[in-house]
Amino acid sequence: MTANAIVVAGHCCLDVIPSFAPGADGTLHPGKLVDVGPALLAPGGAVSNVGLALHRLGTPVRLLGKVGDDQFGQALLALYAAHDPALAQGMIVAPAEPTSYSVVISPPGSDRIFLHCPGANHTFSAADIAAEQLDGACIFSFGYPPLMRRMYQDGGVELAAILQLAQSRGMLTTLDMALPDPASEAGQMDWRAILQRTLPYVDCFLPSIEEILFMLDRAEYEALRAQHGLEHLSEGIDNVLLGRTADQLMAWGVPVAALKLGDQGLYLRTAANVSRLELLGEELPASWANRELLMPCFQVETAGTTGSGDTTIAGFLTALLHGMSPEASLCSAVAVGACSVEQVDATSGIPAWQVAQERIAAGWRSAPLQIALPGWRRDTNNVRLSPRDAS
Repeated sequence: MTANAIVVAGHCCLDVIPSFAPGADGTLHPGKLVDVGPALLAPGGAVSNVGLALHRLGTPVRLLGKVGDDQFGQALLALYAAHDPALAQGMIVAPAEPTSYSVVISPPGSDRIFLHCPGANHTFSAADIAAEQLDGACIFSFGYPPLMRRMYQDGGVELAAILQLAQSRGMLTTLDMALPDPASEAGQMDWRAILQRTLPYVDCFLPSIEEILFMLDRAEYEALRAQHGLEHLSEGIDNVLLGRTADQLMAWGVPVAALKLGDQGLYLRTAANVSRLELLGEELPASWANRELLMPCFQVETAGTTGSGDTTIAGFLTALLHGMSPEASLCSAVAVGACSVEQVDATSGIPAWQVAQERIAAGWRSAPLQIALPGWRRDTNNVRLSPRDAS
C-alpha cells in the first residue's frame, strides 16, 4: 500500500436496488403490488461507498470490512475484485456468519427506504484489525458504527480502541455515522456518552446533520422532523443551529467537523488547534484553523441518492491528500457527491479526480440554498464564509 493511501473500515453490505420507471408510484402500503424493473446489485455501506469512490477518483485505498462465507459475501467480494482484485484482499470472511445486505427502495421524487440486515457487521471489533494492516497509510476512515453492535455496546469502548490504534500508528482518523432506527437497540443507546468517549480520537468528524442531531438533541431532532419531514430536515436548520452543534463537537475534542446537509450542501467548522493535519502536509494547519464555511450542492439531474454522503466524504478525503484549502476541499467534496447522484448506485457516476476538478473550474452552477446565513459572504466559487471565519 502506498504511503498516501486511505484505509476505509467499518460497515459493508450488498445493496439490492430495484429500479423504478420515471414517474412510477413507489408508495408502499399493505396489500399493494409495486411494479419495478430489474434489480441492481451493488456494494453498499461505508466501506463500499467511500472506498470505491476513492478508487474511482484514483486515490490509493484499502478496504477493511467483515462478510460471511455465504453467497452474498461471495457476490460482494466479487464486486470489489471487479474494480481491482487488491480491494478484496483486506476483507475479513467470517465462517457461519451472514453477510449484511440492504434492499434500497428509491422511487422517483422520494427519499430512500432501507430494509437492512446488519449481518457480520455486528461482530466486527478491534480484534479484527491487525496493526500491520494500517502500515503505509496516512488516513483511517471508519463508517457507520450505529449499524455495528460491538461499536456501540459498552459505551463505544471498541470504537474508541480502533480509532486510538489508528492514531497511534500516525494516521489521521475520520469518522462517519449512520442514522439508526429510534426503536432499535442502537437507537436506544446513549450516543452523547459514546461520542464523548470516541471523539477525542477523531481528527475529522463527518456525520449528517440528521445523525448528529439525533445523537446530541433528540427533542430538537424530533421537532425538526415533525415540521419538515426526515427527507427535508436539513431545510429547517440555520447558522445558529450549525454553530451550536459544532461548538459541542469542538468541546469534545474534534478539531475538524464537516456536517453533511443533504441537498443543502456541506458545512465545515474547525478548531484553533488543527495541528494533526500536519500528518498530511506541514502547511495545512495554517489555512485550516478557525474556519467556518458552507458549500451548497451543485446542480444535477438526480437519478438516485444512495451513498451520496459517503462519496462526498471520499471527495473531502482526497482533497485533504492533495493539500487543498478548506474552500477547495468543500467544493471538491460536494462535486464528488453531485456526480454520485447522477447515477442510481453510489459510485458508478464518480469520475477521475481531474475530471471532477475540471467540471468545477468550468463554472458548474450551485443549486439554490435554503439555509438562512445572515451576515455570511460568498467567495468566487460560491462558498459561504461565516463572519467569524478566519480567512
